[in-house]
Amino acid sequence: MKTRRTILQYFTAASIFPLPARPQALPNAWDAWAAKYYRNGRVIDERQGGITHSEGQGYALLFAQAYGDRDRFAAIEAWTQRHLAVRQDQLMAWKWQPSVSDNIASWHNATDGDLFRAWALLRAARDSGWSEYRERAIRIARDIAALCCAPDPRAPQEWLLTPGAEARWTAARVLFNSSYILPRALRELGEAAAEPRLIRAADHGETVLAELAATGFLPNWVDITEDGFDTPQEHDFLWGYDALRVPLYLRWSRATDHPAIDLGREYMDLSEVAGHVAVEVTATRKVRAQSNHPGYLAVRQLASCDAGDDLASPDAARDYYPDSLFLMARIAQRESVCGGPSSGE
Repeated sequence: MKTRRTILQYFTAASIFPLPARPQALPNAWDAWAAKYYRNGRVIDERQGGITHSEGQGYALLFAQAYGDRDRFAAIEAWTQRHLAVRQDQLMAWKWQPSVSDNIASWHNATDGDLFRAWALLRAARDSGWSEYRERAIRIARDIAALCCAPDPRAPQEWLLTPGAEARWTAARVLFNSSYILPRALRELGEAAAEPRLIRAADHGETVLAELAATGFLPNWVDITEDGFDTPQEHDFLWGYDALRVPLYLRWSRATDHPAIDLGREYMDLSEVAGHVAVEVTATRKVRAQSNHPGYLAVRQLASCDAGDDLASPDAARDYYPDSLFLMARIAQRESVCGGPSSGE
């Protein structure tokens, strides 16, 4: 079991003292994404029946802030506050459905959506000068800390970020999603809100990701028990569409030498089709799905700190999730140690 201090080997000093975001570059990619998925403050996931989910609203807020689009940012946050902020705390219901009598099918939250929203609001106030959003960011951050953190059964003094306030966890077993750990967002929110649980969740989350990488498999979902890692009770035991975000989030957080980056790149490279990457792999390294979508290729490039100038924007594609990954990877590239923005987007 590693200590919190051990994880510092995976970081540069810049990860502890983040640089301000640079919102001025590459406007075309954001405009193209918004033209496909954004309508009057709402992000629409057509492949899931036209729903809006908290993840999409959080992503869109981050994109709008990163590209300096104050009007869309305000509209997205206003829609989110009106339609998803229906809980008694500061977190969001995770899904809104159109054309039904009750648009909110479940009031449960998804922590990654709340994390992106809070981080985008904080960045808006801190980096873009849109100061009216700071207090809401702080309130959300404090509720993430209070409601979405659980003790690690192996080391109860350490905090695990849970996938939701109502997610299954006990003192002996905690459900963990590897792709919910965005250390940079957790640290910046923890510092702004004076909430050490978020900083500890970032530190320990990186330790857990390193421990999983040491096993040779980095699943989307895993149960953490008193005896170690176990297959999740309600999810398939796979590396795939969730966990492939791990290298992206670690690069964005400037965790330059983290072993989960190398392992994620290794799994993406299991594809046997030229120009494709694996996007779903079993624990026995059997490839179940592969893709040449520019969004997945962009994550692969970022994992290697490739410049990515040869990767076209997915203007012809229409798939919310990988299109979102494409835009996220481009923002992460310019804000990470991988260098400045690429051209041609």
